[in-house]
Amino acid sequence: MARLIQSRQEGRKGCITCTKENLPFVGSSHEFVGSEQGDTGVSVFLFHGKPGSGPGPHRHPYDEIQFIREGRGVWTVDGKTFEGSAGDIFVIKAGEIHSFKAVGDSPLVQLDVHLNPRFIQENL
Repeated sequence: MARLIQSRQEGRKGCITCTKENLPFVGSSHEFVGSEQGDTGVSVFLFHGKPGSGPGPHRHPYDEIQFIREGRGVWTVDGKTFEGSAGDIFVIKAGEIHSFKAVGDSPLVQLDVHLNPRFIQENL
């Protein structure tokens, strides 16, 4: 993933190249923190979870968009539970309490875009 950015510190254009392998791996995700990547306005979890894995109930003070790339999962958002699979896109609004868990025999692979330059998460 490469992107042309305007560098505020240097006042010139620069290209930041970032590969998944160069990102910190925490739990089941590689983490792209926008504030550390050219002052980008979003942060991203590259989630790759084994069956049974996933975060417990939590919320964020900003919107999150989840793009499901492979596998299946079960989500609970503000008390409503539903299944999702490859090709689904979920928009979780700021403040909504949500959790998900990978189900089935294969990993759940998703791209979770947080509309904030840093991750802010309140675990409940």
